[in-house]
Amino acid sequence: MDIVLLTIGFILMFIGILGSFLPVLPGTPISWVGLLLLYLTKAIPDDWIFLGITLAVALLVFALDYIIPVWGTKKFGGSKWGMIGTTIGLLVALIFPVLGFFGIIIWPFLGALVGELINRADQKTALKAAFGSFLGFLTGAFLKFMVTIIYLGLFIYKAWEYRSALFPFFS
Repeated sequence: MDIVLLTIGFILMFIGILGSFLPVLPGTPISWVGLLLLYLTKAIPDDWIFLGITLAVALLVFALDYIIPVWGTKKFGGSKWGMIGTTIGLLVALIFPVLGFFGIIIWPFLGALVGELINRADQKTALKAAFGSFLGFLTGAFLKFMVTIIYLGLFIYKAWEYRSALFPFFS
């Protein structure tokens, strides 16, 4: 059973990392569930304080992921249309990865710009608001990515520390 929990937890770690960039997946909470599954194995001793702190961080980052783009958009004079455009641009980048990594940068920006232009903003205002919406998206994605990578590192560290208990047949 420990191997099943460890494997599912490890898979959830990578799904959480993907969730850093995919708006439909709550990346940090998914990664936290991966940590929880590791601690539910019989090999790893319970550490509810650690799990509580990491859960609080995951929930805080999850909440900030909704707040940061709004701050960025409002700070630069954007609208809800800019945020919607950013999300659509991200989805286009993920579905049609023509430009590779640069597509994840270019498409959300173009989506925000189009969204602002649809909102009847002039070009200068639309460009400024699109930049703010895009900057908010990048900030949230970076924050989620960093936390999920740290959670993956903690997962690997703890699994390695108790490897002989998790994999007794390799000892």
